[in-house]
Amino acid sequence: MASIHLSKSCDDIKQIVDDEPLLSSVQQQPRRRPIKKTLSAPARQQSFSREMCHAAAETYLLTSLSFKLLRYLGIGYRWITRLLALGIYAMLLMPGFLQVAFYYFFSSQVRRSVVYGDQPRNRLDLYLPANQDCKKPVVIFVTGGAWIIGYKAWGSLLGQQLAERDIIVACLDYRNFPQGTISDMVKDVSQGIAFVCNNILDYGGDPDRIYLMGQSAGAHISACALMEQAIKESRGESVSWCASQLKAYFGLSGGYNLPNLVDHFHVRGLYRSIFLSIMEGEQSLKQYSPEILALSLNSKTAVSVLPHIILFHGTSDSSIPSVASKTFVEALKSVGAQAELILYDGKTHTDLFLQDPLRGGKDELFDHLVAFIHAEDREALARDAGAPPRRRLVPEILLMLAGRISPF
Repeated sequence: MASIHLSKSCDDIKQIVDDEPLLSSVQQQPRRRPIKKTLSAPARQQSFSREMCHAAAETYLLTSLSFKLLRYLGIGYRWITRLLALGIYAMLLMPGFLQVAFYYFFSSQVRRSVVYGDQPRNRLDLYLPANQDCKKPVVIFVTGGAWIIGYKAWGSLLGQQLAERDIIVACLDYRNFPQGTISDMVKDVSQGIAFVCNNILDYGGDPDRIYLMGQSAGAHISACALMEQAIKESRGESVSWCASQLKAYFGLSGGYNLPNLVDHFHVRGLYRSIFLSIMEGEQSLKQYSPEILALSLNSKTAVSVLPHIILFHGTSDSSIPSVASKTFVEALKSVGAQAELILYDGKTHTDLFLQDPLRGGKDELFDHLVAFIHAEDREALARDAGAPPRRRLVPEILLMLAGRISPF
């Protein structure tokens, strides 16, 4: 009898996973200013109930995918030790994570799990500035996670900090391996970008000031989506969003030439067999290498639709060496694209995205992003100059220990 009830419960949760995009799409019907609407008590109850159902569905989905992933990984010394290091790393940074999680779940400025497509992971989180007096610039952010553990909430710290500077942030979720392979990931991200470009005005965003940003694996996926869209646009094909609509692309600690990275990832614990499964075989590595795609751009039209591209990388990054960004910028410049590389001496793969923002105070990468986005807005630049220093979220001793134990 217990097994019958368990089976029925699992079936119910599966049905939630299948039906959730449909239910949420009904919920997300276009309206004038959803960000200013106040929910009644019954509406808040229904919204909470929907979120609980979605959380249960996602828990079931992630658990089943975890077991499937374990069957791919088998017993491997490198990935097991890195998994343990990841657990310790997360515990050391927990004081900061808890504060960010409180903001993520309880702030009225966060719109969680906005549906942008028909897949269970086709959702995005919106981080909205408190001041809604005019249209705001928008950053579309694609999180990293080795193509396996990416999740939209990983961008909540960036979302919170940019929203404090009057910038809307849309953090995209997408299918991870083994739920999907690289073509699914690129398709999801492209679909998410299209949703933001076509709907952000309803949330107070400026469609003429949209920036695309990716970190680590997210930088690779978003760069693939950008290059693919530029090629389609230059050929006159029908597109759901235009690469030329983006003001700039920011790539943080990304890898853009896959054939050059296979052996490096294998040594780091992302085994060749797994990586090739993610990338749909060795024959597809060039197809999903933005650097190689850039070198193949023999059309001036394709180059002209590319936005300004800025890559950021730490020189002590051992997960993806900084030379990966260097050679991508060189390839882009060789075909006439506008591209630049900013290196941070001694910074690791996680320093730029986690430790430095959690440290508070001055952050070179963050300041560069905000200054670039607000470059044409004198009032915003003046507010940035007078903004108080960002507060520290984690004690320095824990940050130093986390840096030493980091598996990335």
